[in-house]
Formats: sequence, structure tokens, C-alpha cells
Amino acid sequence: MVLSKGSGVMRRFSFLFYLILGLGIISLIPIQGNAEPSWVLDIEEFSPVLKDGPKPDRMARLEVGVEEIEESELPVLEEQEGFDERIRDPFEPLNRIFFHVNDRLYFWVLKPVATGYQKVLSEEVRKGVSNFFSNLATPIRLVNCILQANFKGAGLETLRFLINTPLGLFGFLDPAQKEFGIEKREEDLGQTLGVWGLGPAFYLEWPILGPSNLRDTLGFVGDLFLDPITYIPSPPLRIGLKTYDKVNETSLRIGEYEDFKKVVLDPYIAKREAYHQNRKYKIKERK
Repeated sequence: MVLSKGSGVMRRFSFLFYLILGLGIISLIPIQGNAEPSWVLDIEEFSPVLKDGPKPDRMARLEVGVEEIEESELPVLEEQEGFDERIRDPFEPLNRIFFHVNDRLYFWVLKPVATGYQKVLSEEVRKGVSNFFSNLATPIRLVNCILQANFKGAGLETLRFLINTPLGLFGFLDPAQKEFGIEKREEDLGQTLGVWGLGPAFYLEWPILGPSNLRDTLGFVGDLFLDPITYIPSPPLRIGLKTYDKVNETSLRIGEYEDFKKVVLDPYIAKREAYHQNRKYKIKERK
């Protein structure tokens, strides 16, 4: 009976893996009419004076100024261009649909539930619950520290677990951070793959799960095998714990998403680019 359940889980994981792999292959097919736009205008084409006659003094001074740019400034410009690089989004129409689904789920379901939950439990209790689930997910961070050859981080994660589990009431309290100054390492398999050179490929917006990319989706599936909740025999209990964790985390951040939407013109693009740059920063920080 247990074997059949395990086989069913593996079949679902295999189906998801091959589905993602197929999307990756499809994304490699060239898309007509999707070439990068040119941001450089030919000034001479729009000005007969510049095209046929002598160039004004200000243009000559401009050319001299360009030639005198120090070479030491060029790496800074290249670094800024790399930071501004956008992730590919070949499935944008579908991603936008899922974005609006997630948006409605937040305002119609998740936020009302989290708001009611917020009124029942104090912030200290809710932070304790967040600490408990974080402590439970230690194997994910620990293993990924090792896979990144970050052995100091792995040792500190081990210390945090050994301190917080008995002294912090199974992780509800965080004496490792408060008393010893040992900070949590935010690591996952998506970051590990990025540290070893695997790019994001393209952006994905998953229903319920939210923003991701091909690399981080594969990492998410891999991290499920390191998550102790995955091995709870009862599916309703597994889903219930994950849902409770999501509601609790949302109750600690109500208002952030609303403020984010108020200050951007296109929430989908802003969310996509914010996610991409945040993941790039985390991976670059580990290298």
C-alpha cells in the first residue's frame, strides 16, 4: 500500500518534470517578430544638414568627449547593463492569465482568511509559527549549503537546528539568532543550480505558487524531496500544513502587495522583473 502511494507521487513528479522540460524545448524555437528593438537612432537619417554638410561644433565636441572616456568606467557600464537585463517571457499571455488568477485568489480568499486569522492570534504567536515552519525546513537550507560548497553555512544551519529545536520549543522561538547571533541562510535548489551556472531560461507564473522560472521550478520540485512535510503519510494533513503556513506568512505581510500595486504601472511586469532581479542578486551573493 505504501509502495503504491510512493509510486503515485513519483509519477506526478515525473509528469511535472517532463512537462517543464517540454516547455523548455518549445521555448528554444525562434519566435518570428520578436527580435530585440534597436534603441539607437541614426541622427543623420533625420537631418539633411548633418548628413551632407559639416558637423556643428557641439557634435565635434561630443565625439571628442566620447573618445576621452576612461577605460576604467567601461566595466561599471557593463555591470549596470547586466543588472538591467530582462528575463525571457515567451509564455507572457498565459503567465498574465495565471497572474490575474493569483491576484484574485489573494484578494478574494487569502487576504480575508489571513486578516481574520490576524485578529485571533497576536503577532508574537504568528512569528513563532513562522519560526516553527522555518526550523522544520532546515534540511532544505542545510543540503543546499553543502551542494554550494558553503560548508560554513551548513555548519551554522546545523547549529541553529540543534539550538532552536530543544531550547526554542521545536523552533517556535529563535534563541540561535537572539542569543548567539546565528542568522538563517536562505538557500534553495534553484539558487544552487544558479550558483553552478544554470540560467533561469524563461519566466513562469504558476497558479497558487506564484512567480518562478524554469530553473527555480526544477529546484522547487527537488526541494520537495528535502521537505519533511512531504513524507507525512496523510495528503489532507500535508496540504493543511502547507496552507496554514501560507496563511500565517500572509498575515505577517498584509498590505505589502497592495502598496506594491499602487506604485507600478504594470503590476505583472513589475512583479516579473522584481522576482528576476531578486533571484539574480541572491545567486550573485553566493558566488
